Amino acid sequence: MEWWNEFVAWLTAPDTRPVLFMAAVVALAILVSALLAAAVTKAAVRRLVDQRDRDLKASAIAALIDASTEAASWNSLSPQEQLIADRAAGQADIQLRLLPVKGAAVAANWAAHQLAEMKRDSATFGFELAAVRAEFRDRLLEWQARPSRTRRVFESDLERWKFEATASEKTLAAEQDAWTAREKREKFTPTDSGEPTVTPATYPSADTTTQKLMDDVAAMDVKRAAADPEAEKKLA
Repeated sequence: MEWWNEFVAWLTAPDTRPVLFMAAVVALAILVSALLAAAVTKAAVRRLVDQRDRDLKASAIAALIDASTEAASWNSLSPQEQLIADRAAGQADIQLRLLPVKGAAVAANWAAHQLAEMKRDSATFGFELAAVRAEFRDRLLEWQARPSRTRRVFESDLERWKFEATASEKTLAAEQDAWTAREKREKFTPTDSGEPTVTPATYPSADTTTQKLMDDVAAMDVKRAAADPEAEKKLA
C-alpha cells in the first residue's frame, strides 16, 4: 500500500497539476484529431461512392435512351441487330435495377414497358415515335435528377397501364406481334440463292460426226463420176 499512497500523494501535489493538465490536453487533442480524421475519411469515401453511383446511373440511363432509338426502328432492324439491341437493353436494365437508389426497380419496370410499346408500335407508327422517344428521355433524366418525385410518377403510370391491359388489348397486341414477326420473316428471307445456274455444254456425238463424213465422201464420189465422162469427150 505504500506505493499507492505515494502515487496519490504525487497526484494531489500542487507541482503535479501542470503535468496532468498537459497530459489531458494532449489526450484531448489526439482524440479530437482522430475524430476529425475519421469524419474526413468517411466524407471522402461517401463522395467516391456517390460519384460511382452517379456514373453507373448515368451509364444505365444513356444505354436505355440508346435502346429507345433502336426500339423506335425495331421493325427495320435485321434479326442480328435486334439480338444485339436486346442484349444491350437487358444489360442496362440489370444495371439500373442493381443501383443502390430507392425506386430503381420501379424506373426499370417503367422503362421496360415503354421500350416494349415502342417495339410494338414501330411496325405501324415508326415515323411518329420521335415524341415518345423524347418523353422517354426526359422522364429518365428527370428521374436521375429527382428520384423520389419521379418514382411516384412512374408508379402511377404502371398502375394505370395495369388497369388498361384488358383481355382484348392483350389479344390485339399478340396479333400485332405475330403480324410483325411474319412481315420480318418475309422481309429477311432470301428469295434468290444467288448461286449461278450451270448449264452443261452439249457436244456432237461420235455417230453424227461419222455419218456426216460418210455423206461428204459420197458427194465427192458423185461429183467425180460426173466429171469423168466430160473429160473423155474433150479428149476425143
